[in-house]
Amino acid sequence: MNLFEAIIVAIVEGLSEFLPISSTAHMVITSSLMHLEKDPFTKYFEICIQFGAILSVLVLYFKKFINFKSYQFYLKLLIAVIPSLVFGFFLNDFIDAKLESPLFIAIIMILGGILLLYVDKWFKTPIINREEDIDNKLAVKIGFFQCLSIIFPGLSRSAATIIGGMSQKISKDVAAEFSFFLAVPTMAAATGYKTLSYIKKEGLFTSDQLTTLFIGNAVAFVVALLAIKFFIGFVKERGFKIFGIYRIILGCVVLLLIYLNVIG
Repeated sequence: MNLFEAIIVAIVEGLSEFLPISSTAHMVITSSLMHLEKDPFTKYFEICIQFGAILSVLVLYFKKFINFKSYQFYLKLLIAVIPSLVFGFFLNDFIDAKLESPLFIAIIMILGGILLLYVDKWFKTPIINREEDIDNKLAVKIGFFQCLSIIFPGLSRSAATIIGGMSQKISKDVAAEFSFFLAVPTMAAATGYKTLSYIKKEGLFTSDQLTTLFIGNAVAFVVALLAIKFFIGFVKERGFKIFGIYRIILGCVVLLLIYLNVIG
């Protein structure tokens, strides 16, 4: 992977990580279209640039994360992330196998898109309009919804948690924000695990690899920052239907590319 390729991948990650369009699907599609070699560092890079995206959440919601007097906020995130940590640990090999299957991901993209066409109609009467009103029980439920994105790569972690939150009577903007908050410990754990695994198998990073990682994370940070700001305002005004349409179209395009042996 050269620096130009790394920047393209980082832009895709930043744009898609917090939108309900599946960053996993976009990373797999991008890698396939760019014919990136699936060497250990490239695979690691596609995971670790989530760190840049994590930082964008911490910057945008800085006051929320440094309010150490509100231990309940941290407790909710801890409770909510546990199911994903357990599922992720025991299904690691399954996940890696499905990440190599554009066909599987394309199908899940389409099915997830169909769900997004209707969520605004299904969940029109929220009763929870503040993050503070999400209790531990609700946090656990959202955490289990997040596990669906582990079992079905291409579903989208944000889509799973937002739809899960809305199904529990949480307003769509609060559900989206809680999805962002939950992404921090989830992606931090995934990045940390993959980093330790990479170093154990491949050794320390070279200076060129460190440069690529730094630039990639910086790009992902800036792009994710803009994407989050856009997403919250857009969802409040227009809902999720447009994202459903996009997913269905992209999923169909991927199926066509697979049929034409462009990707596979």
